[in-house]
Amino acid sequence: MEKSRVYTCAICGEEKPDHDSWFLLAENHWEDKLKILQWNERLAKSLALACGPTHVEELVIHWMTTGSLDYPFARTSTRPRWRSRQPWSSSRDLDLTGVRQIGELAVDRESLERVLGEDPQSLQTVLDALMDALRQEAGSTGVDIEAEEEEILVPQEV
Repeated sequence: MEKSRVYTCAICGEEKPDHDSWFLLAENHWEDKLKILQWNERLAKSLALACGPTHVEELVIHWMTTGSLDYPFARTSTRPRWRSRQPWSSSRDLDLTGVRQIGELAVDRESLERVLGEDPQSLQTVLDALMDALRQEAGSTGVDIEAEEEEILVPQEV
């Protein structure tokens, strides 16, 4: 019997072996680019993982504001991460053979900082377009996006 590898969402810390509806995110620090990719087990070992469209959106917002996909604040567990992500560089581009790219964002950090300071809501159109693409992708895999979004909006009792 082959043992299925378990992956962890960068936002919620959820672990599950059923990863067909998950997404990969790859950052290029040198070019300030972020790629959002369809699930691929080969690449999952070294890229940021998100268990659904809303968590991709959270990671994208975090990346836009900080310049990094490292999202340590959502960790509920004290156990160490077992893998390290490797940002891709233009000299050693990602091998995306057989992987569908859902989207790519490229930003000018100086302009982005100014926009975030003056009118952060102006970036909503970019996020809306990304969410439309993610919903379409997740819909093709049979994921119930509305249930996922409702789950996030329900306050948790303490």
